[in-house]
Amino acid sequence: MTTRTRQFMKYSHTIGLSTMSGRGFYYPVDTAIGEDDRLYTVSRSLDGDPRGIRVTIYDLASEYFGTFGESGEDDGQMIWPTGVARDTQGRTFVSDEFTNRITVFDVDGDFSHSWGKMGSGAGELDGPSGVAFDRDQNLLVVDHHNHRVQRYSQNGIFLSEFGSFGSANGELNLPWGITASSKGDIYVADWRNDRIQQFSPDGEYLASFGRSGRDDGELFRPSSVAVDPDGYVYVADWGNERVQIFDPDGGFVQSIRGEATDSKWAEAFLEINLEEAAARDRANMEPEIKFFNDDPHEESSHIEKYFWAPTSLKLDSEGRMYVTESNRHRVQIYDKA
Repeated sequence: MTTRTRQFMKYSHTIGLSTMSGRGFYYPVDTAIGEDDRLYTVSRSLDGDPRGIRVTIYDLASEYFGTFGESGEDDGQMIWPTGVARDTQGRTFVSDEFTNRITVFDVDGDFSHSWGKMGSGAGELDGPSGVAFDRDQNLLVVDHHNHRVQRYSQNGIFLSEFGSFGSANGELNLPWGITASSKGDIYVADWRNDRIQQFSPDGEYLASFGRSGRDDGELFRPSSVAVDPDGYVYVADWGNERVQIFDPDGGFVQSIRGEATDSKWAEAFLEINLEEAAARDRANMEPEIKFFNDDPHEESSHIEKYFWAPTSLKLDSEGRMYVTESNRHRVQIYDKA
């Protein structure tokens, strides 16, 4: 494996605030980039708490446009949302691993339709997680507990599937994130196998990279993957609390631990809540980490600028990278260096 050490991405800014309603997120798990340059972040909430479940709409400048969706099992409601994607018509598709369905919202955020039921047969789901559109605008759904990927029309008609349980090439073990490249190839974050696998548009195995570990170029429970037009692969290395970038041949390019600063939403909150702002000013935001024994989870839980549970990673048409951090209720944004 080749190694490139140049900086590929540089930190821009952060958007986020921990809230159970309105402007902000509450344990967000995924972000979709709309055709209108707006961002759509879905919050999962915590341990079944119905508060906070919603899709928050905002833009790169932190302007807030509202929310849609809520907790429940009725039409337009969610229990454990896991992934979100936007189609070219401005509709939002959300996967829900509790109800085992895909819910579709129209351009105004109103319920449109849904599909899915529990099972292991063709078209059935058991823990749907990552969702993405392929080159034909069909929806790819990672069927987490069935260790496969299923393809549906936008109306929920089952079209095809690929993948089966195992660790050999082309097999999957609790896959999570998914994306399709501009050439149509499909990349899957093979979570339990600690690797990324590449498939053809028809689901034929092409390649894989990554091995279990904590060194540069190694992965531990990757949760999300994105590919730029030049074939560079970006991975949310969830278990290592970092993002890694690989060249088209699988060579390591860059590792990013996180560089978050206060978001505009957080600054507005602290301007009103003066006592909390004063306490924050007195706090040591980067404590000594020698006693953490190089455990990335311990480092991330104590050092605020670091990624903490980087669950999702997306790229926009300008090459910007958006990393959704579940445990810090924010999205870190990076530009090409």
